[in-house]
Amino acid sequence: MDKIKGAIFDLDGTLIDSMYVWRKIDVDFLAERGFEVPADYEQAIKTMHFETAAEYTISRFNLNESVDEIVSVWLNMAVDEYMHNVKLKDGAKELLKKFKNDNMKIGIATSSKPFLTEPALKNNGVYDYFDTVCCTSQVGKDKRHPDIYLFTAKKLGIRPEECIVFEDIVDGINGAKLAGMKTVAVYDKHSENDSDKLKKLADKYILSFKELL
Repeated sequence: MDKIKGAIFDLDGTLIDSMYVWRKIDVDFLAERGFEVPADYEQAIKTMHFETAAEYTISRFNLNESVDEIVSVWLNMAVDEYMHNVKLKDGAKELLKKFKNDNMKIGIATSSKPFLTEPALKNNGVYDYFDTVCCTSQVGKDKRHPDIYLFTAKKLGIRPEECIVFEDIVDGINGAKLAGMKTVAVYDKHSENDSDKLKKLADKYILSFKELL
């Protein structure tokens, strides 16, 4: 860690325990309209944009609402959850404090949107720990590519080889390694099936941030 001057954190599934949110939204949204979530529904909409997922949902359940109305409902439900209920992973706040005390630069590189990221960080009292918060939408490429990590490092004012990246998914670890950065894979139950891959790919694999304290 002697050469490391900055830490870059993924948000969802890494820093915060939030991967349940979209499942909860599916359940609550459909329940309010008299439906249970079909077994194949989550997989069907998993890679769709909001608008496409809304069109699919309208067609599948014969809903009278418009695409814009459904997207608005989903986003409001997500904001409320991120603002009030999403919590940090165990040991996350303590590790952020440690890095700050060590004068390390700290950034976030996320695929999430600013209107979700900021409320979650502020609700958990850690927003001010970060020197920059960057989103993949700013670089136009997903986390399979190094762009978001290089962009975040540039915002932090440090070289890629001076960064350590915390991620919970294979694509994130691969993207960070392509950027020439050290990587730590963080356990999350939603990526548990990839744990063996993550252990092989990352420089370090942890079950909890407490292991680093």
